[in-house]
Amino acid sequence: MAELLHHSLSKFTFTFNSTITKTKRDSTRPRKLNLGPVRCVLSEENLRTVVKNGKDSLDICRVVNGMWQTSGGWGRIDQDNATDAMLKYADAGLTTFDMADIYGPAEDLYGIFINRVRRERPPEFLEKIRGLTKWVPPPVKMTSSYVRESINVSRKRMDVASLDMLQFHWWDYSNTGYLDALKHLTDLKEEGKIKTVALTNFDTERLQIILENKIPIVSNQVQHSIVDMRPQQKMAELCQLTGVKLITYGTVMGGLLSEKFLDTNLSIPFAGPSLNTPSLQKYKRMVDAWGGWSQFQVLLQTLKKVASKHGVSIPTVAVKYILDQPAVAGSMIGVRLGLSDHIQESNAVFSLVLDNDDVNSIQEISKKGKDLLRVIGDCGDEYRR
Repeated sequence: MAELLHHSLSKFTFTFNSTITKTKRDSTRPRKLNLGPVRCVLSEENLRTVVKNGKDSLDICRVVNGMWQTSGGWGRIDQDNATDAMLKYADAGLTTFDMADIYGPAEDLYGIFINRVRRERPPEFLEKIRGLTKWVPPPVKMTSSYVRESINVSRKRMDVASLDMLQFHWWDYSNTGYLDALKHLTDLKEEGKIKTVALTNFDTERLQIILENKIPIVSNQVQHSIVDMRPQQKMAELCQLTGVKLITYGTVMGGLLSEKFLDTNLSIPFAGPSLNTPSLQKYKRMVDAWGGWSQFQVLLQTLKKVASKHGVSIPTVAVKYILDQPAVAGSMIGVRLGLSDHIQESNAVFSLVLDNDDVNSIQEISKKGKDLLRVIGDCGDEYRR
């Protein structure tokens, strides 16, 4: 996912409070906003979608290649093998890549990749490639020069004149410098340094404040899976009202939502697959907060029945279910470039149609878990506890 986010993310842990978290407002319904039209349309047989706010728009592939896995903890990444793999994904139609300034060499790999595309593919192919990056600054004073210098680093690393999308993250809401940063990012967008401005891991309340400050946000990247349905409880309502879209990460929970973990018992040492990556460890904690491993096995069994019915895999069903949720424009699947690929599974998402029986069976088990909005808080709150 993206995931987020810190220079020490591979060591990052968070705990869940079993008590109900209180919101600052009595009502969870967002106030009505007077904003211009923003909409998302599908094209190219549902492969791509457009996120748009006013004159700002960007078309992306609905299945996004997540590059958190290049930052360490998933195996050694070889530069040549990684860029070969990126070309393979792009040739298969999976042309949108998500990264961050803090994801190790991710932006540098994209720069090498995009230059290979320029040399080795026709111009019309280049036009479909999208590089979405994140800026994760420390909560220092957000001056125009500081913002500009930071964005110039990403532009140089990715070797692009204009960033397709800059997704902004902020650690501390008590510091309202995030509004200053976003206004400076909007200025850079007007100068052509950025094509679209977006957010990552902002909650509903702050998203509304940002929109009320007339900052043209096109999307918010949030954690969203069949286990973590928090974005559909508050965030999606505001998104549907304003047209801001969601790009989701953690949709296959680092690989937990797969056949590999079906019918396993992690309470017995060495009896099942090891949780040997930062993402598996992170999302196992999410499973524990939601309802535990036994209940998670019931979910996997349900997903397996749906997958077998359609001749696809559990991850394909998991991604399609989230893509069908309100306000979701794209869902991310992490890529271990040069180490493994899931191109066939990813492309199967576009032809899969979940019927009412499928959806009802998934909803039934999903709702048996704890309400993570009450346990953790709104989208992104796990990074600010």
